[in-house]
Amino acid sequence: MTKEKEELLYQCDICKKSLSSKGNLAVHKRIHARGKQYNCDICDKSFSQKSSLTNHKYIHTGEKPNQCDICGKSFSQKSHLTTHKYTHTGEKPNQCDICGKSFSQKSHLSSHKYIHTEQKPYNCDICGKSFSQKSSLSYHKSVHTGEKPNQCDICGKSFSRKTVLTSHKSIHTGEKPYNCDICGKSFSYRSSLSFHTSVHTGEKPYHCDICGKSFSQRSYLTAHELTHTHEKPHHCDICGKSFSQQTGLTYHKSVHTGEKPHHCDICGKSFTLLSSLTSHKYIHTGEKPYHCNICGMAFSQKSSLSVHKRTHTGEKPYPCDFCGKSFSSRSSLTSHIYLHTGEKPYSCDICGKSFCGRKYLTDHKRIHTREELFCCDVCGKPFSHKSNFNRHRYIHTREKP
Repeated sequence: MTKEKEELLYQCDICKKSLSSKGNLAVHKRIHARGKQYNCDICDKSFSQKSSLTNHKYIHTGEKPNQCDICGKSFSQKSHLTTHKYTHTGEKPNQCDICGKSFSQKSHLSSHKYIHTEQKPYNCDICGKSFSQKSSLSYHKSVHTGEKPNQCDICGKSFSRKTVLTSHKSIHTGEKPYNCDICGKSFSYRSSLSFHTSVHTGEKPYHCDICGKSFSQRSYLTAHELTHTHEKPHHCDICGKSFSQQTGLTYHKSVHTGEKPHHCDICGKSFTLLSSLTSHKYIHTGEKPYHCNICGMAFSQKSSLSVHKRTHTGEKPYPCDFCGKSFSSRSSLTSHIYLHTGEKPYSCDICGKSFCGRKYLTDHKRIHTREELFCCDVCGKPFSHKSNFNRHRYIHTREKP
């Protein structure tokens, strides 16, 4: 039996917490045996240890006595300060003895080890779905309840998880505390740094047990698995439309609200999603960090690389429910479906003309802006649309486009 599986055998049968040794489990069980004799006189919540009660009371008082001597940020608990300091030092003292991956927090290492054991001890009592992390279960339950108890005190936006609220606030402050130790690039979100690091390492530790496809992040694997089950747990409370991913629902809601909170500081263009803004900025920088390992072609967006790779594999995973035609990208399928429904959701804000695809709207707008992207290298004549450009070239080459 391997060491990591041995560690996970010492699990508390009361609260399901895993301990690294039989002795630690025995000490831990005394917490349950003692009961919860320390009561909060404000909210009546009970604790088994006096120190836990002291820390809890800071929630009511708002007191944060533990201050970071590097950046001045304050915390209610000393353990939170210790963890925060790792963002400055880059220290990750908790290492996985199976794959060598390091973590700044012991709890993150414990959660990570479930990847190797495939153990999922946390079950949803509503739908029965299992999770390897307690936090993932808590987040999942908000899908059923719709509860979002964490509200931003600047813009009023609400979130189901406190960590997401904390990350959201960096939009207002501009703070980017997470630095890549390979290229020095900074990020507002820890998850963004993790995703960015995988660009350098190429690591994809999360594998789909249905089709074998690999992913750099667990959230991408979870989203991918829904393509097999066709489950769409995220519902729009305005029109009832359902989505497999929360990001899809968030993006969709902007159709109703028109909200675009993420602004490009170079050209002023606004976006619904932060990821869309990040991808957009590559237009200004010219950066193309995603490379095709078959032909070497580079792309500014990961989604563009994924679609491009299908030109090599011939894969068309998105079939039309109306006529059965398949497409290599979801966006192409969506535009195609509008041909069946007659829907034209993309309207020109200059002349009001509507289109079934965003691409067609973009092409159309060049009529108004007189933007000329394509220039004939034989006679120098400029064109706004690639199709017109290709037809013109036939005059010189006599080769059909």
